[in-house]
Amino acid sequence: MGAEGALVAPRLARGCRCFAAWRDQEVVGYGWVSTAPEWIGELGLEIRPGPGEAYVWNCVTLTPHRRQGVFRALLRALVNWAREARIERLWIGSLEAAGADRAVADAGFEPVLLFEVRAGLGMRRTSTVPASSDADLVEAACSALGVRPGARLGRARRRLH
Repeated sequence: MGAEGALVAPRLARGCRCFAAWRDQEVVGYGWVSTAPEWIGELGLEIRPGPGEAYVWNCVTLTPHRRQGVFRALLRALVNWAREARIERLWIGSLEAAGADRAVADAGFEPVLLFEVRAGLGMRRTSTVPASSDADLVEAACSALGVRPGARLGRARRRLH
């Protein structure tokens, strides 16, 4: 896990699960799953999965193995694991620029909320818009994130370190 290697033990200690994709004897990708609250740094929000829910995060395909279906296979394995573990709902986020939307959809996920993040001058403003016509699903997502659809989440200062 390279630079993130030191984060593995604390994540496991707080109950996160790590899933890895292997090719022969080599890890080619990984992802984390949490049923407890997790901070989403890109949004400046905490997600709190409800009972029977989990959050998939920090999925990485190692550079030499990108564009070979690793992420797609990892997501499908996570969805299968969730079914077997009787997890009723998985949440996952994706960035448009990352190009993961097709793999996320292929694994059975559907868009629920869209976030727009505007940053400048050390400030960040985030707004949310429903992306699903399923009002119950939108409400569940908003509840997990502690937001209202259409709400502006205000300004947050970012620090440079």
